[in-house]
Amino acid sequence: MRIVLDGAKCTSLGNCEAVAPDYFEVGEDGELEILREDVPDDQLDLLKQAVAACPTGALSLVEDE
Repeated sequence: MRIVLDGAKCTSLGNCEAVAPDYFEVGEDGELEILREDVPDDQLDLLKQAVAACPTGALSLVEDE
């Protein structure tokens, strides 16, 4: 599983960073950066919370192909 960001929807509010700071960071340029795309099994619940915290629906979790 991995994290996917739709940059066109992202407003960089930082809700995801507040939930999972090891995975997301709003940079000095105001753009959201995904620090790690991989989703270990033991972090899945946390990352589901981070995705759910996104008010614009810019984040999703997808199965690796």
